[in-house]
Amino acid sequence: MSSTLNPGRSGLLQKARKQKDVKICEWLQSKYRQDDGNVESALVLIPLLILFMIAIELIVATNLRNSEFALTQSDVSSRAISGQVHSSDEVIELDSPDPFTHMKLLISHRKRSLPQLVPGLFALMGGSAEVEVNGAAVMENLN
Repeated sequence: MSSTLNPGRSGLLQKARKQKDVKICEWLQSKYRQDDGNVESALVLIPLLILFMIAIELIVATNLRNSEFALTQSDVSSRAISGQVHSSDEVIELDSPDPFTHMKLLISHRKRSLPQLVPGLFALMGGSAEVEVNGAAVMENLN
């Protein structure tokens, strides 16, 4: 009803709304166009991320080696007590000054591959992505 009484007023309102919308759009575009620091932060973050991944890879490899060693040693100890020998194991006869003591040493070898978090890191370092651990235990006499 106000547009019929004063036709110029609705046009002014629409023009004011358009100007306000334009100002908001210009303000948003000015905020998004500010790229200060984006390139610098990317140049810092990329090497930092690579360094972080290498550190995580070393931590994972060390922990897997330690856990694999503990498992291998536990397995060899239990097999030495029970007298079980696998085909991949080594049995070394130990000389003893006592003629009634017959001692044997059971040595077991185990290999496990490591996960690669940074592709090509092991190839770059000239190694392989596997852990080799040995376990040793004195075999019990079953007499």
